Amino acid sequence: MLKRVLIANRGEIARRIARTCRRLDIEYVAVYSDADRAAPHLAGAVERVRIGPAAAADSYLNIESIVDAALRSGCDAVHPGYGFLSENHHFASAVADAGLVFIGPDAAMIAAMGDKATARALMAEAGVPVLPGSEDATESVDRLVADARRIGYPVILKPVAGGGGKGMRVVEDEADMADAVAEAVRLGRGNFGDGRLLAERYVPRPRHIEVQVFGDTHGALVHLFERECSLQRRHQKIVEEAPAAGLAAEVRTALLEAAVRGARALGYVNAGTFEFILDTDGRFYFLEVNTRLQVEHPVTEEITGVDLVEWQLRVAAGEHLPLAQHEITATGHAVECRVYAEDPEAGFQPAPGRADVVEWPADAVHVRVEAAFDTYGDVPAFYDPMIAKLVARGHDRVSALRRLADAARTTKVVGLTTNLGFVADLLRDTRVVAGRVDTHLVDAFVADTPPRGSSAVAAACAAAMEVPPKGDPAASPWTGTVGPLDRPALDSGAPLGRVVLRAGGEELEARLTGVHGGAVDVTVHDRTFRVTVSHRDGLFRGVVGDQRWVGLRVADRFELVVDGRRTELTARTHAESGAEAVDDVVRSPMPGTVVALSCAVGDTVEEGEVLMIVEAMKMENRILAPLGGVVEEIRCALHGTVSADQVLVVLAPGTETDPGA
Repeated sequence: MLKRVLIANRGEIARRIARTCRRLDIEYVAVYSDADRAAPHLAGAVERVRIGPAAAADSYLNIESIVDAALRSGCDAVHPGYGFLSENHHFASAVADAGLVFIGPDAAMIAAMGDKATARALMAEAGVPVLPGSEDATESVDRLVADARRIGYPVILKPVAGGGGKGMRVVEDEADMADAVAEAVRLGRGNFGDGRLLAERYVPRPRHIEVQVFGDTHGALVHLFERECSLQRRHQKIVEEAPAAGLAAEVRTALLEAAVRGARALGYVNAGTFEFILDTDGRFYFLEVNTRLQVEHPVTEEITGVDLVEWQLRVAAGEHLPLAQHEITATGHAVECRVYAEDPEAGFQPAPGRADVVEWPADAVHVRVEAAFDTYGDVPAFYDPMIAKLVARGHDRVSALRRLADAARTTKVVGLTTNLGFVADLLRDTRVVAGRVDTHLVDAFVADTPPRGSSAVAAACAAAMEVPPKGDPAASPWTGTVGPLDRPALDSGAPLGRVVLRAGGEELEARLTGVHGGAVDVTVHDRTFRVTVSHRDGLFRGVVGDQRWVGLRVADRFELVVDGRRTELTARTHAESGAEAVDDVVRSPMPGTVVALSCAVGDTVEEGEVLMIVEAMKMENRILAPLGGVVEEIRCALHGTVSADQVLVVLAPGTETDPGA
């Protein structure tokens, strides 16, 4: 067995790998960037090595620095985790050339499967069904247009070196091809260092099914059943489960056999995932091979009882696979959701920041938590916004789904915007519960779901937080007298007082109308909520209607989380002018990197015109002109980093030419 492993990753996956290393008595070395100096994934490591500045390109993607760290710390192997360099064949080669063991397939396999054109050709040769598509990858718009005409619209553009859905673009007709190609090429270059694309026939409502395979250096190769990964946003998975729901027995058998046949043709070694799309007619087509551990690997572990990280370590050490195919069985059902620092109500825009208080689900028997931090933590803007995974298991799909929905709803992350409330609602959607899923269901769910009005509920909670826990009237701002008159006489509409709060750009007036033991009645926008409130462990807690809430007072604001949805509220303490200021500056909505700059000083721009694109946490944010005018200053540079709220562009109002001049 391996003696000391360098974990070339961060966050929840680094902690996950470390846990198995500890169980197997394998020492591990942790690496960190300047943004992760105090990150929880460093705990328990025999050595901690700085590998560079905060930017991923200078640290977690710095091959030379990571290999040097492994050598200097006396490691005999490197585990790449997923993301970052996990599917970079240059990294695998550098590790091997340094005399170290790379825990995963070798560089040649990673290179072959990392090139989607090569992977397509190899799978077709092995008899695995593939979609009609480009024969060769290219950045040429003309060649991609020719491919699309031959395939037939709609088509999907895929970066040849891509993964995780990044850079994929669906193109409905030829008029959109040039812009779509330019964007996909830019994302391919930025994320993978390769802008070449493939065009493939687009299947409108597919399911996304993948098969976990494992091979060893002695010729053994097995599958560990399939996973359903159809619930996605922006081609990236949100919810995964095993086994796939309602899959016909003959389709399941054919999928598993196709994956094993493809893996055997490749001579595959270590962990791998064969991904397929399943059409509504039951036919399936090869998508790609992920030559690494998957984010969703825990659902496979939960139904098989296998530790896939342990298998990776044992195979990398030259051991035989622990189990033969006939010894691998699946029992029950498991469902996983990814917890992202993002705002579903703003198009799933990443939302880096700090989680002031975190309480993960207490049901350790049925719910597994894989998290980047335990009770609090930072989410830097430099990396992927995923902070955790919740995995629920049950004897059947219904019980597993219910447990996961409850876990998402009751998890408390205060101070950080997450997708937990969105996921809790999605898991209770009738289509999801019935197993009628496809890769577009999330988009339909977003379109079909009206706003929850959480700001009004949050305002009720904030008002409730002003009530003393034990109802002591002397300590409450809602009670008392003013001169010779009491509050009810002064304000019959709010006999116990009122307060004006702001949630985002919305102003909310909360009126306290009654106290009933441990509950208060609060009216907001003519809706009355009966709110229970208590205070323990530094948090305000309670129930409003059928929703649970927690709150934290931070300086002059309240941090509220209502059924997994965060709202930040501030009290209005003075009169404010209603005058509207002219916004002649353009600010960055978050920290990031300027990846495209389409204006110059002196340019005349129109309202809504794209001035630049700022990439943050692997998502592009188009920065638009708030008004028409002339670009007076540009306070950033192409490929330069910017901070949140930094002024990017200063505009001067445009002047009209006098026709009589």
